[in-house]
Amino acid sequence: MAKGHRSQIKRARNENKDTRPSAKLSYARMSVQKACYVLDVIRGKDVKTALGILTYNPRYASSVIKKLLESAIANAENNNGMSADNLYIAECYANKAPTMKRIKPRAQGRAYRIEKRTSHISVVLDER
Repeated sequence: MAKGHRSQIKRARNENKDTRPSAKLSYARMSVQKACYVLDVIRGKDVKTALGILTYNPRYASSVIKKLLESAIANAENNNGMSADNLYIAECYANKAPTMKRIKPRAQGRAYRIEKRTSHISVVLDER
């Protein structure tokens, strides 16, 4: 942590802050692996192409990521004054979130553990 007065620390943190428009989804009910299949396809593409890909992709993750991308586009237009025509996906990634543990009864008094995985998904846009 930086040394100095509290206002100096805040100023230093704000100078290093990323100003690119972004959107984040926490605790999405899908595994990181399944989300990354879709994110790998749209990474680096312009926004219109990515929306087209997500619209016709049959995976469940694509519908969730499409809503997240539309939110990031709205953030770029309203908060940063950017045009949607010049935007592309600079970064998109999924991180592991807490796993819900459940029990499934099996034969002869045994129980299997079911892990319902969740993920945190982030999309960062930038202008060309």
